[in-house]
Amino acid sequence: MARRYRGGMFTRPDNLNDADIVQCLTDGWGVHASNVEWAPVGFGSHHWRADGDQERWFVSVDDLDTRRRDELDTRANAQARLVAALSVARMLRNSGLDFVIAPTPTRSGEILHSINDRYVAALYEHVDGESHPWGPYPTRADRLAVLDRIVAVHTMPPARAAMAIRDDFTVPRREELAEALAGEDSPWGPGPYAAPTHALLHDNRNAILRVLAEYDRLVAHVSTRPERMVLTHGEPHRGNTINTADGVALIDWDTALLAPPERDLWMLIDEDARTAADYTERTGAELDDDALRLYRLWWDLCEISLFTAEFRAPHQDTEDTRVAWHKLQLVLDPVRWSQLF
Repeated sequence: MARRYRGGMFTRPDNLNDADIVQCLTDGWGVHASNVEWAPVGFGSHHWRADGDQERWFVSVDDLDTRRRDELDTRANAQARLVAALSVARMLRNSGLDFVIAPTPTRSGEILHSINDRYVAALYEHVDGESHPWGPYPTRADRLAVLDRIVAVHTMPPARAAMAIRDDFTVPRREELAEALAGEDSPWGPGPYAAPTHALLHDNRNAILRVLAEYDRLVAHVSTRPERMVLTHGEPHRGNTINTADGVALIDWDTALLAPPERDLWMLIDEDARTAADYTERTGAELDDDALRLYRLWWDLCEISLFTAEFRAPHQDTEDTRVAWHKLQLVLDPVRWSQLF
C-alpha cells in the first residue's frame, strides 16, 4: 500500500538547495526558473514554488528513503510505487477529470525526474484557488462536493489504469513496530523523543497488539472480495482539496491505489454518517462495515508504526519531530484508543 508520512514538512532538507531545484527543472522539463522558493506546506513531500517561462509552477520533491516500507525495501521499489500512483492521476486527468491535479510529464514523457539517487521531483502547474488545512469539511455541501469527485474516480473503469497497484493492506514499518513492542531496546535514538516513545509504547503495548490482531482479521475478510476494488485517491481529506473557479480540485495523488471504495470514504463517514447512504445513492454500491473499520485501524497503525520507526532511529528536535510526537500522543490517547473496541 502506498503511504505517505503524515508529519509536517516544516524543516527544509539540508542536502537539497535551490540550485538543485533550478537544475532539475531545466533538465527534466526544460523550464528555466527565474526564481524558486522553498515552501513549508503540505505533508509527506518537500515543496518549492517556481517562476519561469511566464508560468508559475509547484515542485513536489520526495525522499525515497521515507517511502520505503521496511528495511529490506529499496529506493527503486519506492519510486516505482510513486510513479504508479501519479500515473493514475495523469490518466484520470487525460480522461477528462479536470479536478484531478496531476503532474506535468517531463520532456521525455516521465512522471518523475530524479534529482539524485535519493530524491525525485514532480512538477505541477500552479492552481489558482483556496487551499485548506487539515480538518473536517465545514459543511455538508462541501463534503458532498468532494464525494461527487470521489464517485467520478471510483466509477472510472479499472481497466483504464493498468498501471495502478492493488492495495495489499501493508502497514509500513510494521516489523520494526513489532520489535519495539517485543521489548527490543536497540536501536532507540539517540534523540529527544526516543525515551518518551519507548515509554508510550510500553504503556499501550497490549492495546496495540489487540488492534494489530483485529486488523489482520479484517484484512482476511476484505481480501476475499477483490471484485469490489476501484481506483481510489487514498486521502481525500480537506487538506488535499483546493476550491477553484471550476469547483473543488483534488491534489496529492501519491497515495492512489486500486482498493475497496471504503478507503476513500471512512473519514467522510466519520464526519457525517449520512455520507454512506449518499455514496450508495450515487453508485448503487453498498458499503462494507468491516472495510470501513479496516481503514480506520490502518490509519492509526500507520501513524504508530511510522512515528515509532522515526524515533527509534537517530533524530533531532525539529518542528517536524515535534509535530510527529504530538500526533503519536494523540493517536494513543487512552480515551480515544479504548473506543476502538
